[in-house]
Amino acid sequence: MPEAHATRAAPSPGEASAWHAVRRGLHGHAWTLGSFAHGALRPPSPPRAMPFTTTLHDPVAGEVPVDGRLGGPEGARDLVVILHGLGGTVESRYAVLAARAAHAAGLASLRLHLRGADRQGADLYHAGLTADLEAALESPTLERFARVYVLGYSLGGHVALRWAALRRPAGRVRALAAICPPIDLAAGVGAIQRLDRRPYQFHVLRGLKAHYAAVARRHGEGSRVAPVSLADALSIRDIRTWDERIIAPRFGFDGADDYYASAGVGPHLPDITLPSLVVAAEADPMIPDWTTRPLLRRAGRAVHVAWMARGGHVGFPDDVTLPLPTAAPRSGLERGVLAWLRTH
Repeated sequence: MPEAHATRAAPSPGEASAWHAVRRGLHGHAWTLGSFAHGALRPPSPPRAMPFTTTLHDPVAGEVPVDGRLGGPEGARDLVVILHGLGGTVESRYAVLAARAAHAAGLASLRLHLRGADRQGADLYHAGLTADLEAALESPTLERFARVYVLGYSLGGHVALRWAALRRPAGRVRALAAICPPIDLAAGVGAIQRLDRRPYQFHVLRGLKAHYAAVARRHGEGSRVAPVSLADALSIRDIRTWDERIIAPRFGFDGADDYYASAGVGPHLPDITLPSLVVAAEADPMIPDWTTRPLLRRAGRAVHVAWMARGGHVGFPDDVTLPLPTAAPRSGLERGVLAWLRTH
């Protein structure tokens, strides 16, 4: 008697959906962690650049320097200002890749530190603090550029969008792009508190604590700029507590919830009139799509959204194609974004 052949029933819709979610999650983690590891083990060389600095007056911290690295092809008339993410610096891999892409496209670039991110202890920053970007754009050093674009990553992308919502019209700034920005601050922080996101939270907090240590040394522990002791800051284990105990008192918010509601750009997306591109990864493990889609759907006509099927949080394949008519096939994230910016 012939041996019976075993057959396997097709997976149910629920099983297929669950497996797809698992695969998508693993894909997002792989590209997020892979990009970070690549940057740590083989950091890209930045294009030649000179120190940039300007100052602004803060009612609490006093005179605050805002610095970065400015460079580009000789005679370049277009400039892209690059903003890093939470806990990052101008040496973060994505910021350097953006500067390299700008140089290759004939643009100058300014990789700008959000205040104090240079670890010199001048002050702290938060997701809605646009004064640093404003001070840089008004600097006489940048007067020679006829056209300016802003490119922000993660929290830097949120800062750029918040600035655009508050500044209409934007003068020489022709367009901006935000890569994987948090749109709903409260939902984003809630998502990163999950157990499987703790490694990302640890990484971000490590950068923030190094930043705070410099601020505490310069201004004194328990001061208006550094509201808790360094020991207390180093003991914080999650971003919400960081925002509650450090960011809120430093900037006059009534706790973390008030900070998220007051500084968040989500409700103000319809106010943006400057051409703006939001690039979001469907599998972003740090800023999950469910925290951004509802508010992005309510954005005004000036805000264009490109959802990426490949990639994670600010980490994408080198040959990715942006779903934009201006993007050349397999040209990569930065080249695709710059091509879109330069159409405005």
